[in-house]
Order: sequence, then C-alpha cells, then structure tokens
Amino acid sequence: MNAAVDAPTLRALLTRADLRLTLAEDDALEPGALDRAVRWVHSSDLADPTPFLSEGLVLLTTGTQFQDDPDDAGSYRAYVRRLAARGVVGLGFGTEVVRAGLPPALAEACRDERMPLFEVPYRTPFIAVARANAEAIAAQTYARRSWALAAQRAIALAALRPDGLGATVAELARQLDTWVGMYDAAGELSREHPVDGLDPATAAALGREVTGVLNRGARAGSSLRIADTPFSLQTLGRGGHLRGVIAMAAGDLDQEGRGVVTAVIAMAGLALEQQQGLSRARGALRAGLVHALLTDDPALARRIARELWGPLPAAPVEVAVTDAAASRIDAIAELLELRVDERRGSLFFGRGDDGLVIVVPVGERGPVDEVAERFGVRIGVSDPTGYDGFAAAVGQARVARDRGTGPVTAFAEVARSGVLSALSDEARSLARAELAPLSAHDAAEGTHLVETLQAWLDNDCSHEASARALGVHRHTVRTRLALVERVLGRDLSSFAIRAELWAALRALDPA
Repeated sequence: MNAAVDAPTLRALLTRADLRLTLAEDDALEPGALDRAVRWVHSSDLADPTPFLSEGLVLLTTGTQFQDDPDDAGSYRAYVRRLAARGVVGLGFGTEVVRAGLPPALAEACRDERMPLFEVPYRTPFIAVARANAEAIAAQTYARRSWALAAQRAIALAALRPDGLGATVAELARQLDTWVGMYDAAGELSREHPVDGLDPATAAALGREVTGVLNRGARAGSSLRIADTPFSLQTLGRGGHLRGVIAMAAGDLDQEGRGVVTAVIAMAGLALEQQQGLSRARGALRAGLVHALLTDDPALARRIARELWGPLPAAPVEVAVTDAAASRIDAIAELLELRVDERRGSLFFGRGDDGLVIVVPVGERGPVDEVAERFGVRIGVSDPTGYDGFAAAVGQARVARDRGTGPVTAFAEVARSGVLSALSDEARSLARAELAPLSAHDAAEGTHLVETLQAWLDNDCSHEASARALGVHRHTVRTRLALVERVLGRDLSSFAIRAELWAALRALDPA
C-alpha cells in the first residue's frame, strides 16, 4: 500500500538538493521525528504565530521577532515551547536576512524540545520550500488515487475467478500488504490470506471478537487491538441478517484505503446475497426431507440426501430440536452446513415446524453441543431411535427442549419426572373447576371432603388406611365419601372417575 513517491515529510524536504536545506543536528531528536507527515509549510515572523497554525506544519522564520534581544535564551525557549505544544513538526530559520547562521539560543531551545531545526540559506526563498512540499502532497495524492483505482480494478478481476470470494480476499491482502480473513455468519474463518498468517492465540482472540460482532447482529465497522496488532472489522450483509465479517490486520486506513475496502465489502456482500438464494433453496429441500422423515418412511429422504450431502446418519440415531428463532436459524444452519461437509454421513439437519431438527448417530452429539454453546439456544434430544420412529423422536425432543432447564436436555431426563408433571396451566384450571364444589362445601360447612378424598385415593381407596391417615373412624370416611358423591354427582366406584379426581388433585398439588 506504499506510494511509489516520496511522502511529504521533513526528511523528504531536507533531501531535496535544489533547496539546499541543512539540519542543525539530529542526535537529540526522537526516532521518526523527521518522518512525520508535513501537512503544509508556513512562514511567519510573529512572536507567537500559534493562533494561525495547525498541527503537522513546518514553520519558516527569519527571526525578526527576536531583534529586540537577539541573545535572550528565555524568549527562544518560550517560542519553541509554544510551537511544540501546537504540534509544529519542524522549524526552518532563514539565514542572512536578519543574522548570519542559526542563533545558538534557538538551537539549544530546539534541542531541549526535540524540535527539528534546519537552516534555509538566503538564496532559497521560503516559497520554494512551501512549493516543494505542496508538490510532494499533490504527487502522493495522485499516487494514492492511482493505487486505489488499480487496486479496485485488480480486486474486480479477482472476483471473476472461480472462487471469487477467496480470490478477492487474497487480492485485498496483497494490496493492503497485510493479513485479511473472511468469517461466515457462524463466525467460522472461511478464507484468509496469507494462510495461517496469525498465531493461534491471536486467531482465537480475533474469532471471539468476530463472534461477538455477529451475535449483536448490527451492521458496523469496528477497530480493536490484540496484543500489538491492530485489527479492523467490517460486517457483511444487512443489519439483522449479517452474512459474515471481513477482518484486516490494519489500523486506521486513509481515504483511498477505505475506498478499496468499501469496494470489497460491496462485492463480497453481493456475492453472499446471491449465495443466499441458493442457501434458501437448499434449506427448503432440507425442510422437505424432514417432513418426509416424519412419515417414518426414510426411503425418499435417504435417496435425495445421498445424492446431495451423503448418506443419512446410520440408525440408531438421536434426534434434536432447537428453540432458535428464525433470525438465528440461518446462522446455525450455516455452521451445520460446514459440519455436514466435515462429518459426511454423520449429521443431517433441516428446518422443522418450530426450530431446526438435527440428526446424529447415538453418542455423537458434538454438533448439538456446539450449537447450544455458540448460539445460546436450548435443545432437546430424543431417546435412541430408528427412522421408523422418527416422528415420535421429534416429539420427545420437543418435550425435552420445552421442559429442560439446561442448554441440552435429553428426553430420558424429563421422562423420569412422570406424566402428570407435564400438565399445563389449562389442566390446572380444569382441576380447580372439577374440585370447586367440594372446596365450596368445605368452606361453607366446615367439612373435610377434599382432604378425605385425597387421603382415600392416595391409600388405594382403602377405608381403613384412609381412616388411620386422617385419624378418624372408618365409618366417618365412608360417610364423607358418600357426601363427596352427592356434592360432585359422581360415582366413586368407577375407576375412570377415581383416576380423573386423583389427576385433578395432583395437578393442584404436584408434591
């Protein structure tokens, strides 16, 4: 990215033989003091010209402001300090106008402030120095613009190659003379140039930063520093629908550099949007195969999957269902697409009615755990099954997902809690309505019908065991149960009635 012409610096001015400028001394200067950019060259003999100066200037003076007391070291020190505080990068003293040679007090003040001081001979007009710097600025600007046009042309040609995105990333890296990487929507490094250009620790830290940018979902550019390396990140795609991130091992770029990067972002974004159409078609096909598997006849799904992605995972399999919202499903699908390529025949996925359905061989839940950890979604996993039980397995996975408390919950974990633990709020509302006549009678008459009914059902409908549990005579239990039948209008000799009342009591008091 370096220009092929001298940059407008003080060193460039001093090396111009036609100007015949002489540096006073450089042993006291800071490293790089002569290589700072010179934005302009200005001349002034004011005692305090700083109100009319800006940072990055070189000031030229003949020293007439010091004529009243040409040997006052304090005046020179104060003068140079003001210039240094204003950001002046160099001071040129025109000799043979007011005095011959450089004033020793001025040279000492510049040495103390580490201000580059140079002599401008009488036969070199100040305007020639200013013009030389202006020409350097113009030449560099032209060179940078020419570079930008050439770089954009090279990048446009790279985009026409078979792997347009990879070639574009490589060409951008060459033009910027730095490492460039492209991350997909799942935060995976899909392309980079040069390959393995970052050490593992830096690559891991950068990957975490990229994942954070993608998780926020907002289109933005950002800068960061990892160890001693500055990075710039640029998102690809629309806000809320990010397609990836381009990362560059570079700090602030100039206008031309930013223009080249903007061109790459535009081309990469367009290419990814075009690929998105293909991804949608692929996702629709996968969803169709999931619905085909739900018929518990895998023949069609097996044939299509084998031709496109490889064989379905061998039975027995575990079926997982995510709770991811639509905005996250796309990113999860991109990650799983990469894993399908890596685990050919050991992973299948597709969109279901309320999340992604993921199929893996028993005991190989690696992709499931990765999705839960990376995207913070909840996933339920079925018991091992064959494809003839696929629909039931999806149902199990949904139950595990909805009732689980961790990132990944197996159906076997929630099945141990029993059927009644899955009763919904609607079931509890029905239970309250069912038992309301008994509760109202107890409240009005001071009876214990609900308590007696629960004790009787809990003790397998034994009058004697219920009496012992309640601390009453068994005839009292019989009398209360007869009253329960009259209040509810139900026959307690029916098993179905007993089961319904027991379930109602359990729904209201699951303990």
